[in-house]
Amino acid sequence: MPLHDVGYRSWTGVRRPPGSAAVVIASTGISLAWKSRWLRRAVLFAWSPALAFAMSFFAFEQAVEEGRLGMLEATAQAGRNLDGVGVLGGLLANALGRPSEGEGGSLPGSIEEVEQTRRTVWSRLLLAFMRAPQAVLLAVVIGLVAPTLISRDMRAKAWLVYFTRPVSRRDYILGKAAVLAGVVAMVTLLPALGLWLVGVLVSPSVDVAVATIDLPAKVVVASLAVAIPTVLLALAFSAITTESRIAGFAWFATWVACWITHAALGTAELMAEQPPPEAGSFFDEPFGGLEDDDRHGRPRQMHWLARAAGLDNSIDHWAWVSPYHAIGVVQAAIFGMEQRPQAFLPPLISLAFISVASLVVLVRRVDAPMRS
Repeated sequence: MPLHDVGYRSWTGVRRPPGSAAVVIASTGISLAWKSRWLRRAVLFAWSPALAFAMSFFAFEQAVEEGRLGMLEATAQAGRNLDGVGVLGGLLANALGRPSEGEGGSLPGSIEEVEQTRRTVWSRLLLAFMRAPQAVLLAVVIGLVAPTLISRDMRAKAWLVYFTRPVSRRDYILGKAAVLAGVVAMVTLLPALGLWLVGVLVSPSVDVAVATIDLPAKVVVASLAVAIPTVLLALAFSAITTESRIAGFAWFATWVACWITHAALGTAELMAEQPPPEAGSFFDEPFGGLEDDDRHGRPRQMHWLARAAGLDNSIDHWAWVSPYHAIGVVQAAIFGMEQRPQAFLPPLISLAFISVASLVVLVRRVDAPMRS
């Protein structure tokens, strides 16, 4: 009986380039995550606020096309009441009721003033959209996807399969991070770019796309400001434990606890700045001493939206405590609404620390079973 050579043979197939393993891990993770009904519903719900903001883009552009921009500015500066100009009429009133950054000496109603006002309003609408609804919804969506990405592999000892094949630790981490990055893009990046496209389509001229071409780039950078710290922090929680429920609880507990801490510190600072009320004044004022406008001249019910759109000129000294508020301040700096270093540097340093610390924990935990 003849003997056949069954030893090693040369590979005759096509070699894939380096990094293809990360692409396979990412595509598989996204397809598995998308099978969840809750995730599909959450992503669909995350797109719903875009309808309200799209109506505001349409209302503003209609006012520009009909030549009513000067009338709206005068109305906003007088009483800041823009009834009938969209769901976010209060935000448009605040944006139109104050001079634009670097307004200069442009004539009222001139092309320069219209373009400058458009850039201001569009930037504030996009910033408010990414800060107010999308950042909160993103925390929920990531909490549905991230806890199981690494903890399930560690519980099932899938690293025995991953790292016995030509898959490096870098490819594994990049693949898992790409899964969450895709979720972040679906919730923040794509809807925001869609809003910009809606604004271009409802504008009187296609030249508006050229005049506001920097806004999509700012949207991309603002989405990265959200994605980098949140993705790394969520993956670090998932890598710490083999129980996905614990990882999910740690994720939501961190956001809620930091939010409450920020609110408590901000309230304490605000109370310390206000003089103590005189005897009997609490009962003399309507609604127990709460005025209709806050100290910055905005209705109290619009204060959260004004802060989200970068209309609040006060410095949030405790934004670095909460990831949500820190991301908001950094995004405001990206859109050019916050240019004071003392305002955005502490949140930026806080997010950088969270990202670096999470990456160190993630790298150490991923190959911990191989080193033990």
